[in-house]
Amino acid sequence: MANAPLDRSAALLSKLSAVRLLAMDVDGVLTCGEIEVNSDGFETKRFHVADGLGIQLCLLAGLQVAWISGRSSEAVSRRAAELNIPHLTMGCANKAKAVAELIGRFTLQPENVAYIGDDLNDLPALSLAGVRFAPSNAISEVKALADMVTERSGGCGAVREVCDVILKAQEKWNGAVEIYLAGLLRP
Repeated sequence: MANAPLDRSAALLSKLSAVRLLAMDVDGVLTCGEIEVNSDGFETKRFHVADGLGIQLCLLAGLQVAWISGRSSEAVSRRAAELNIPHLTMGCANKAKAVAELIGRFTLQPENVAYIGDDLNDLPALSLAGVRFAPSNAISEVKALADMVTERSGGCGAVREVCDVILKAQEKWNGAVEIYLAGLLRP
């Protein structure tokens, strides 16, 4: 299986090769940003299955993955557990602090960090990342800071786009897919 060609600038491809940590916001990035609360007071969110598979491929390729949310949510905890997300931070007003802590924990440099954000509260975290992504429905201030704006919206496959771009730029796509498929064939 050949790596699909990337229509990306040489500068972006160079930046992507250094990424070791993919950190992201949740609401508006992994979800469309809507929050539904049922009559019992329970919150529900919708996650895109392709985003989950993209994240799994990143983990299989050896990347660290972190979700950083300004809110606390049982739905987010549950989805993170399903995907074995190793780093989940919720109720975090200062996402830049959470990114800085991850940089320190893994002895990374900012150029080793990719961040996906969509709104004002993501701007400080985006400013710490060496590679910045925004879903197509992000606010203009985030898009202006982004190295790449995805074709898809948050909650509709934007994260999968980012995962694919990183893995293909690092030439880890084929290996991650092979490991994933081999896992499906195990009894």
